[in-house]
Amino acid sequence: MSDTLVRAYAADGFVRAFAVSAKDIVATAKEAHGTSPVCTAALGRLLAAGSMMGSMMKSKADVLTLIIRCDGPIGGLLVTADADGNVKGYVNEPLVMLPAKANHHFDVGGALGNGILSVIRDLGLKEPYVGEVELQTGEIAEDLTYYFASSEQTPSVVGLGVLMNKDNTVSQAGGFIIQLMPDCPEDVIETLERNIKDIPSVTEMLASGMGPEDILKRTLDGLNPEVTDTLQPKYECNCSKERYIKGLMSLGKKDLDSLIQGDEDIEIVCRFCGKKYTFSAEDLRCMRDSAQ
Repeated sequence: MSDTLVRAYAADGFVRAFAVSAKDIVATAKEAHGTSPVCTAALGRLLAAGSMMGSMMKSKADVLTLIIRCDGPIGGLLVTADADGNVKGYVNEPLVMLPAKANHHFDVGGALGNGILSVIRDLGLKEPYVGEVELQTGEIAEDLTYYFASSEQTPSVVGLGVLMNKDNTVSQAGGFIIQLMPDCPEDVIETLERNIKDIPSVTEMLASGMGPEDILKRTLDGLNPEVTDTLQPKYECNCSKERYIKGLMSLGKKDLDSLIQGDEDIEIVCRFCGKKYTFSAEDLRCMRDSAQ
């Protein structure tokens, strides 16, 4: 069964909600980057969040980017998403190993340490919208909850999780985002607080057989949730040789000449999917001759 992302409203529009199952997305990312368990958990959480936040955008041309710059051993993460919830991403140091916490959960906070979470929305305007907050815990869900409240003034609850098998394959991955709209009635807030207080973790719900729609029914119990859209997001990289040719040509003649001096092939590896592109010295000469 492919990954699924659900968008919904509840409480007569005073609550909007998103939930995603992202096992295939996270498994694809793990295979592309060869990530350790704690890095898979960190990147997987950010990919699930990025998929849901990407689906908040309206235009197919809009692009969301989530960047975590941090001083922990993981070195930082980056995820981009489109309006259909398709995502790609990478970890700066994918092989970091850390012992589990006392509760047996991955120490994602320890892997990230202190840092900054940046949310960039490119909506096709002259300048993209950029919001930044300091990491609160490094556990990502709590950091995004803080971001929505402080940077977008939208009270939110974010749940994210990645569960690994003993053989280091991805067992479950996904998340949910619940947001309160302006003037939300107090009784709706109280109902939501009770629901969130009593729910199991994201991975427990997914492992029990619950899908994204079931998770929203559980979190929004008593608030009459109504699903408005169901998407099938993927881990999707749009790299191509043509894109890298444009990038190389943008370097200019001087930099291209320095690459040609060795008269050897150069290899470029995509940070997002690991695909390799090879350019010969003759290819580089043609680019230099065509460069401005």
